[in-house]
Amino acid sequence: MGGGMTTAQQTRDFLLPDLGEGLSEAEIVEWRVAVGDVVSVDQTVVEVETAKAVVDVPCPYAGRVVALHGAAGEVRPVGQPLITIAPLDGGDDPHATYREEERAGSGNVLIGYGTGHGGSGRRRRRPRLALAPEPGAPAPTAGPGAATDAATGAAPTDVAGLAAAVGAERAGSPARGGPAGAPLVISPIVRRLARERGLDLAALTGTGPGGVIRRADVEAALATPAAKLAAVPDAPEAHVGLAPAGDGDVVIPLTGIRKAIADKLSRSRREIPEVTIWVDVDATGLLETRAAINAATPDAPVSILALLARICLSGLRKYPQLNAHVDTEGQRIVQSAGVHLGIAAQTDRGLLVPVLRDAQRLTTRELAAALAETTAAARSGTLPPARLTGGTFTLNNYGVFGVDGSTPIINHPEAALLGVGRIVDKPWVVDGQLAVRKVTQLSLTFDHRVCDGGVAGGFLRHVADCVEQPALLVANV
Repeated sequence: MGGGMTTAQQTRDFLLPDLGEGLSEAEIVEWRVAVGDVVSVDQTVVEVETAKAVVDVPCPYAGRVVALHGAAGEVRPVGQPLITIAPLDGGDDPHATYREEERAGSGNVLIGYGTGHGGSGRRRRRPRLALAPEPGAPAPTAGPGAATDAATGAAPTDVAGLAAAVGAERAGSPARGGPAGAPLVISPIVRRLARERGLDLAALTGTGPGGVIRRADVEAALATPAAKLAAVPDAPEAHVGLAPAGDGDVVIPLTGIRKAIADKLSRSRREIPEVTIWVDVDATGLLETRAAINAATPDAPVSILALLARICLSGLRKYPQLNAHVDTEGQRIVQSAGVHLGIAAQTDRGLLVPVLRDAQRLTTRELAAALAETTAAARSGTLPPARLTGGTFTLNNYGVFGVDGSTPIINHPEAALLGVGRIVDKPWVVDGQLAVRKVTQLSLTFDHRVCDGGVAGGFLRHVADCVEQPALLVANV
């Protein structure tokens, strides 16, 4: 169940849980707690990166952190200790009234792993201490549904309660504030940022309640010339995974999502005999159709990507051979009953392809909403691993990078990928007359094992025709 009890010391080892999708290890990205911190049930204690996504891991135990197993950048196997928690003495436990919650177990469930112990009753959430909001952020509110702090992820309390908690922390918490006179820092992120930039926290004056040093205080200090001169020489920049080599070279470890991307693309190149075909199309009618839709119902706008997705679904209905994959072991081609549409999304952690399952069941407006939600979640790193697998066809809008064309690599084990270039003004012949039109290039990369050029060309021509004459979609909806 992801935990173990050490009888002699009465400590509990929380093991790295099974994150699902056949994942056997995860890289520690950032610890959200430090040794000596008091944690509550279901509190996020670490952020890890698997081959599919970045995941916040909650701890099913409450108590004081006595050991962290592994440093940032270290890979830990599933089932090995991640964090060791010691129970607090009843007289010193600020959360003693919540012991029943801990006995009931956590209700937080990760992919392929449940931290719960069978309890099904309603549980009270333990209040968490949070820093004051960053400048420009909405004022914190107490109670259920309150916003979380950007730096700590903890639920904010009211200002008076926070000030009291900070005062108590300053008075007697060596774990976070240290002895009297030491800088008062609650957030592990703030401590890490100052350490990486070589900044002395004792020289700062916190602007948070009770004198708490916030992330904004550290960043403001780093922005001053004096702070830059006082920083430790050769202090590493806060770029996780970058390590200096000789003569100014930079070595980037191929781990986590970056490694998974490299492995998948290499496998695609090795196994799939791919062909790319392309065509230039007049997208003026598509843009006009989108404008008319959004003018009629501005509260639910439809994106160009959503319309292109709808056109792809129409094409796959007509040419199902491309909604397939090759089963090399079984020596067969498997055509999927549903279209699980992958959308290529560029994120800070690399190229991800979140999947909209059974996209053919969605209306165009539902597609637009699902696309917006999914791509936003992918860029913020909150998508679970299950949302990044199982695609049957991918749509890649590389036009957002200002390029016209591409020969993309197929997202293995899929059979095809449609790429869309930027839409730009170009001279175009309309009814024998030269005109300026909105033109884009469409490219289709397909697995030549699943179909020949006739099918691939037919699909691409159908897509192109629908882009140029969106009314043709009505005949296929």
